[in-house]
Amino acid sequence: MKNNIFKFVFFLLISSTMMANVSLPNIFSDNMVLQRNSEVKIWGWANPKEEIKLVSGWNNQEYKTVANNQAKWELTIKTPEAGGPFTISIKGYNEVILKNILIGEVWLCSGQSNMEMSASWGIDDGEEEAKNATNPNIRFFTVPKLTAENPQNNLLGNWTESTPETMKYFSAVGYFFAKRLREDLKNVPIGLISSNWGGTPAEIWMPAEVVNNDPVLLENAKKLNEQEYGPRQPGRAYNAMIYPIIGFKIAGTIWYQGESNVGSLVYDKTLGALITSWRKEWKDDFPFYYVQIAPFKTGSNNFSNVTVRDSQRKLLKEVPKTGMVVISDISDTIDIHPKNKKSVGIRLANLALAETYKVNSNLVNSPLFKSFKIEKNKLIVSFDYAEGLYFKEKKSNQFEVAGTDGIFYPAEASIKNNEVIMTSKKVSSPAKVRFAWGNTTQSDLFNKANLPASCFTSE
Repeated sequence: MKNNIFKFVFFLLISSTMMANVSLPNIFSDNMVLQRNSEVKIWGWANPKEEIKLVSGWNNQEYKTVANNQAKWELTIKTPEAGGPFTISIKGYNEVILKNILIGEVWLCSGQSNMEMSASWGIDDGEEEAKNATNPNIRFFTVPKLTAENPQNNLLGNWTESTPETMKYFSAVGYFFAKRLREDLKNVPIGLISSNWGGTPAEIWMPAEVVNNDPVLLENAKKLNEQEYGPRQPGRAYNAMIYPIIGFKIAGTIWYQGESNVGSLVYDKTLGALITSWRKEWKDDFPFYYVQIAPFKTGSNNFSNVTVRDSQRKLLKEVPKTGMVVISDISDTIDIHPKNKKSVGIRLANLALAETYKVNSNLVNSPLFKSFKIEKNKLIVSFDYAEGLYFKEKKSNQFEVAGTDGIFYPAEASIKNNEVIMTSKKVSSPAKVRFAWGNTTQSDLFNKANLPASCFTSE
């Protein structure tokens, strides 16, 4: 009996000690990168009414708060220009010291398998790239694959430095993105948070209520069939893989997803809702750069893949502070997982360097359909980012025109003054135009940066 009482008292003591301990979500760990020149939020748990003192190692400034009656606390601290390593001390009844912290640029890398794909999957030159991946100024945090019916407060994981071993199993697109940023931002550390799941549609990555409260998105989500390899229910990955890190200050997001939404006619609305919801939750209109999915033979519908790619193009004008890289020239139409991940990462980084950091004045965007005009039997198309337009094979057979009946016929196309002029013997009064309109069609129109034009239809 005495023995049981002793055990019970001991259990109470241990429990109260555990409750009293200051603790942090795992996104705050040794080796992390915090966003530079920012007001950064740090939060955690402690006993209700417990005083929390945080000391930032770069300037020894002390910040104080008190845990609320839900045992939660939160502090906003100021970060300096890039540098480190530093420590952060967080003290209540106990003390937590976070070590080897860098101040730099933090990016969220999300999507499905093409963002998840690592050097270990067999990317181009993967083994060689991994051998040379030792870089203590690039840091990784990998979010494990988890689902939840309700938003979660924490997730497993920890920050690691880039080494041949850690890089080998991290998002390859993310790694090459970070490596390119490092080149032009000089010695600014880069932190990457990778939250991906192969085979997942966009609907599972945003709050369920965003889908459920929108009749168009909800109707579209009902068409998502259950799959063996991943969840399909709206909100499930968001709750477990995005919500726990909301508030962790980021510079922006890179996104590579869409293959699992092939067949959707409203992907631009779907991805637009995701971007808007994330920015709302973060309370930050951060830049969102994404990859247009690659041409790929999908099912029996000749236009299901290209329709999603065109939706991705249209999104650029619908949602501000977005950018898109086109990869039709480096894809493999018989492999849904193109192995050239280096070019993808570099193109995303070039976008960020030009548009977010303003340190790259080069042409970084693919030609994008702007407008068209009709002169008698000719149809003339103008593009944005059209400097130095050329056809890969001297002439193109990828432009089609249609009259008011909407029936498309191949057109003869030529380039003049960075516009494309076309005619078709079968269409005397053209009214519509489309380009590279096929699931496996790889664009043959490029600009002087050797970037391929996006597919489009003027409808």
